[in-house]
Amino acid sequence: MPRPKKKRSVYLPPIYSAFKPVGNKRDEIQELTIELDEFEAIRLADYLGLEHNEAAEEMEISRSTFTRLIEKARRKVAQFLIEGRYLYIDGGDIHFRENVIQCVDCGNMFKTSLNNRILSCPSCNSTNLFDLAGGHGHGRCCQNRKHNHGR
Repeated sequence: MPRPKKKRSVYLPPIYSAFKPVGNKRDEIQELTIELDEFEAIRLADYLGLEHNEAAEEMEISRSTFTRLIEKARRKVAQFLIEGRYLYIDGGDIHFRENVIQCVDCGNMFKTSLNNRILSCPSCNSTNLFDLAGGHGHGRCCQNRKHNHGR
């Protein structure tokens, strides 16, 4: 019996979570889901340029697990680019470290801790806010976790 999968740490929820080739209708192309931990692996290794051991530490997983995760993520990104699929970022066994809130009215986005409850936009005072971590089904589950890292 395999041991339970450890939840991976993801610094922030993605700002953009869906991508499709130009000129194709969403319902006419095959969907491809990249999980939030795979997204984080790409962000750490390919966007920030961290070594696998540094990125693994950030995500609170082993280096070998990180290597498998980044290979899986890169394969999916290649499928998206070559096959022209609809790429959707969601799911996975993760906890967020921080959050992003977006004002629906003015479009302002601001980073916040998961424990800090924001009730109105600091730019326009609107209460019409979208919680990106909550949009991925997270928030309360992530609040009480202790994290030492964050890039």
